[in-house]
Amino acid sequence: MNWYEAIILGLIQGLTEFLPVSSSGHLEIGKSLFGIDAADSFYFTVTVHGATVASTLVVFWKEIIKLLKGSLEFRMNDETVYIIKLVISMIPVGIVGIFFRDYVGGLFNGNMNLVGSVLLVTALLLAAGHFMRKKERSIGYFDSFIIGIVQALAVIPGISRSGATIATGMMLGNRKDELAKFSFLMVLVPVIGANLLEMLSGKVTAGNTGTGVILAGTVTAFLSGYIACRWMINLVRRSKMIWFAIYCTLAGLITFFLL
Repeated sequence: MNWYEAIILGLIQGLTEFLPVSSSGHLEIGKSLFGIDAADSFYFTVTVHGATVASTLVVFWKEIIKLLKGSLEFRMNDETVYIIKLVISMIPVGIVGIFFRDYVGGLFNGNMNLVGSVLLVTALLLAAGHFMRKKERSIGYFDSFIIGIVQALAVIPGISRSGATIATGMMLGNRKDELAKFSFLMVLVPVIGANLLEMLSGKVTAGNTGTGVILAGTVTAFLSGYIACRWMINLVRRSKMIWFAIYCTLAGLITFFLL
């Protein structure tokens, strides 16, 4: 991998992490188009995912500080309730990370048939979330767990984590203005934890990818992720998810039949 490939892949990761089109699926497609070995570039994948998590922290830093301050009051206030819901949503992906970690890592092997097929599943979820009758209620404890199950399934490259979780929340009748923030915050601890485990395990190395190349991709992923995160919040409020469903359908068919 050279520096301009890293920049393009970082841009793909950053823009698609918060748009409902599957960043992991698009990253695998990008690697396939450049002829980059999926296994050798797994360290790069880990670092650019970490960069988009960092961009989430920057966008939501005020909300995160508020939640932390509220939880330190050690009483059942709004912030504590919200954190409990976030924790509940993390349980399914935590189980997957602990017991199926090696299996999940094996899915990032450049299998374009898998990516193409699962992009079509993402399209169905987005379409269902768009057309189902909307309600206006807050995210509950049960909703948090259901959305968390969908997040756990989104470890498969091709399923959009943000798209699947937001669409599921819309089908459950949750308010759109709450879903984007909840979806982005619920992934912070699992992704940070997974990245730390990968780094500390010693199994993932940079291989032949130079430090400058990885840095170029990481910076690009952070900057584009910051822009995409802010865009996605407004997009969910306007409920234009159907256009992403159409995009995922086309991307899935192209990937499945041509790549």
